[in-house]
Parts: sequence; structure tokens; C-alpha cells
Amino acid sequence: MEQVKLQAGERLDQLASSQLKIIQNREVFSYSVDSLLLARFPKLPQKGLIVDLCAGNGAVGLFASTRTTAQIIGVELQERLADMAQRSIILNGLDKQIRMIQDDLKNLPQYLPGSRVDVMLCNPPYFKVSESSNKNQSPYYLLARHEIATNLGQICRTAQQTLKSNGRLVMVHRPDRFLDILETMKSYKLAPKRLQFVYPKLGKEANMLLIEAIKDGSADGFKVLPPLFIHEADGSYSPEIHQLYYGK
Repeated sequence: MEQVKLQAGERLDQLASSQLKIIQNREVFSYSVDSLLLARFPKLPQKGLIVDLCAGNGAVGLFASTRTTAQIIGVELQERLADMAQRSIILNGLDKQIRMIQDDLKNLPQYLPGSRVDVMLCNPPYFKVSESSNKNQSPYYLLARHEIATNLGQICRTAQQTLKSNGRLVMVHRPDRFLDILETMKSYKLAPKRLQFVYPKLGKEANMLLIEAIKDGSADGFKVLPPLFIHEADGSYSPEIHQLYYGK
């Protein structure tokens, strides 16, 4: 494992289920369970190209690397987050498998001309911008959480431009955006195929969803998977989430 220099406020986090070490900074960006769920949701190819849009500190791409030998490209607009991701890649000795592009995701076709991407992963900003949006929070979190620098339409447009025919776009998002997601995917000829709702615990409303769509796919064969619960009634992790964090 290579040595890298940590900046002020940064720390190294490691899941018990993985050898990966990821550079985090609570004031700038830290991954949460949605990144883990996104990385585990799709079947990943063992060859070809995977792209992680809105990559943040690179957590999704790094987690995905434990499940595939395919090449992975992370795309992150914010220079500080892209730098954290790049140093985590080097730290884990994964620079031959993963690389970062620090740019607006709308420019991805300039880096990958033609339709070359097998799977596109995305943990996008969840919230539309409104008068009630909390503009006083960290600018890093503001861009990560609110549709200021990008939105569903731009993400689906980039997917349509760069995915192979039958390539897949996989997102984690919020249930209250579900109808918006379906409408936007349809407008860019991305056919939803798999959906799973995620719940904090039994008896609570869903607070996340995972969705996978196929470029230029048919409308047939849409599947809703069994619900996924984060916690048991006593507050402990469910078996599925415990395995993500701690392994079998």
C-alpha cells in the first residue's frame, strides 16, 4: 500500500469487510451507506469500462473495484474531492484500474468519444434547488446534495451519450423523486429494469431507492426487488447491511 499525505481535517476510514482505506473529511465529504449500496446493487462486468459519475471522494468506484477487474473512471467536478479520490486510489495501489477525471460530467463525451461505457454508477445530488434550500452549509455539501451543478436530465443525457447499446445506468436516489426519475429516464431512452426500495427499518417509510436502467432497452421485464432494511427493530444492522460493513 502506497503512502499519501493527508490534508488538514482528513482521516483514513476502513470497513471491516474490506482492505480498502478511503480518505474522508467530515467538513468536506464523507461517504455513507448509499455509496455502499450503489456499489453492490448491479452485476458488474469483469472486463470493459465502468464510470462513476458524481464520484465525490471516490468511495463508490473504490468499493466497486472489490467486485470487478474492469477499468473504472470516476468523474468529479470539485477539485478538492477529486484530489481526495485520487490519493485514495494511489493509497490502495489501484491506479492501474481506477482513474479520476476532474470535470463537469456533461463533458464526459469529450474524454470518451463514442459509446464505450458498460455500466455507469451515479450517486447524484438528491434535492432540487428551492428558496428553502439550506445555502449556509458547506459549499462542498451544497453541490453534492443539491441540483446546482448538475441534475437528473444532464446525468441521463450523459448516460445516453456514453453508454454502449444495452449499457446500464445505475443510481441511488430518494423515493420522492421516483416519478421524476422514471420520466427523465424515459425521455433519454433509458429503460428501467430493476428497482429496490431501502427502508431505515420495518414500519418506516422508504428513504432511498436503487434503480438500474438499460440504454435503448424495451419497456418489458421491469422488476421490483424485495425491500432492503438498514436496521433491525433493536437498532442493530440488518444481516445484509452488517455484511457490507463487517463481511460474512
